[in-house]
Amino acid sequence: MVSNKKEKKPKILILATLAGGYAGADSTGQSHLDYPDNTYIIPVMSPVMFPPEFFLRAFERGIDGIIIMYSGTDSPYKVEADGTAALVNRTYGLMKERSLDIRRLRLAAICTVCVKPFLKEVKLMTDLLDGIGFVKDEITALTGV
Repeated sequence: MVSNKKEKKPKILILATLAGGYAGADSTGQSHLDYPDNTYIIPVMSPVMFPPEFFLRAFERGIDGIIIMYSGTDSPYKVEADGTAALVNRTYGLMKERSLDIRRLRLAAICTVCVKPFLKEVKLMTDLLDGIGFVKDEITALTGV
C-alpha cells in the first residue's frame, strides 16, 4: 500500500544577509541546484539586529534548526562580524539554560557566489537534524509537556 502522506521533515530557518548568504542562496537557485523544501530563507540586512529571544521563540514554535548565513569579516557593516558572533554566543548560553542542543544554531560565513558552501551548510544541518530529531520532541522530553 502506498501512502500519500508526506514524511514530516525538520524545519530549517536560514537568516541570510543580503550582502552574503542571501546572494549565495540566489546563486544556488540561478545554478538550478536544489536544497530541501523544508528550508525557509529570510533575507536580512544584518543578523545582529535580532535579539537572542528571537531564536528561542523560533525553536519554541517548531523551527528545528537555524543557520545564520552572513558575510563574516567581508560584511559592509563593521559591527556585523563581532556582533553576530557575540549574539550567537549569548543565544548559546540561553539555549544551554533551557537544555536545548546548541548545534541547532549555526553561524556560517557565505559569500555572494558561494553555491557549494551554501549547499554544504544546508546539508550539514539536515544531517544533524536527521540525527537529533525535532526540537518539539527535545522540549517535550525536558518539560514533560
